[in-house]
Amino acid sequence: MDSTTAARWIGIEAAPLAADGTEMLPEAAFGEGEQNHLPYDCSNLLRQAGLRPTRQRLMLGAFLFSKGGRHVTADMIYTEAVAADMPISRATVYNTLNQFTHAGLLRQIGVDGSKSFFDTNPGAHHHFFVDHEDRLLDVPAPGVAIEQLPQPLPGYEVVGVDVIVHLRRKSG
Repeated sequence: MDSTTAARWIGIEAAPLAADGTEMLPEAAFGEGEQNHLPYDCSNLLRQAGLRPTRQRLMLGAFLFSKGGRHVTADMIYTEAVAADMPISRATVYNTLNQFTHAGLLRQIGVDGSKSFFDTNPGAHHHFFVDHEDRLLDVPAPGVAIEQLPQPLPGYEVVGVDVIVHLRRKSG
């Protein structure tokens, strides 16, 4: 069985494009006279994924992809943007994260019925979720061994398996 997901994905390099980390984003993506000092330019990444590098996508892409592998919620990204004085709405954050997910740049991980994380590593891998701390962590290699899966329903095929192992700190 192939354990990869059906969505295509693009490798993400987390290092800044300029050696000193100061490369500017394309001026065309920003309003006239607007200054941009984000340390990470993800315009090529967005273009490779078939997305136009709009101002909002570039801002959120810098928050997501400049820090290496991350597991974030929409609220976490919104809070980072507000703290950095980025003019963006919560709805734009949600819409952009969903666009990035659909384009294969992110992987959405539902840990329970009310919380979703977005993983900057869209490749197939499993996770630990630390209850009461709201932290999602990658399961280290070799990962999870699944010996047998149920047969899919007629007319369906298995395209991937996501395992989320819930953890809590030991008491005492």
